[in-house]
Amino acid sequence: QVQLVESGGGLVQAGGSLRLSCAASGGTFSRYAVGWFRQAPGKERELVAAISWSGANTYVPDSVKGRFTISRDNAKNTVYLQMNSLKPEDTAVYYCAANSRTYYRNSYYVTVSSYDVWGQGTQVTVSS
Repeated sequence: QVQLVESGGGLVQAGGSLRLSCAASGGTFSRYAVGWFRQAPGKERELVAAISWSGANTYVPDSVKGRFTISRDNAKNTVYLQMNSLKPEDTAVYYCAANSRTYYRNSYYVTVSSYDVWGQGTQVTVSS
């Protein structure tokens, strides 16, 4: 099955930017809807962005709207999360996830249970 590896995390000052990458191998990644989630200590895993197979449809919740952007380059088997104007409360482990079981071209998914393949996560720490 497809495997996902996140990269691009690190330490950044408040107000700064990071771009996370989710690289896929071993599957037909271009047919998978993808989501980015984050989980901070003591908190539930939280969706921060989602994108359809085609890339035509995207979603970000109000908590990050205007700051985070999801995109994909299917030719490179990669999904990106551009994070701008970072805040200390954005500190978390960030995970990418794929729905490899359905192939709806223009659908995205917003729940943890919608995804069956997960990366190992990458730490993002935002200092004040």
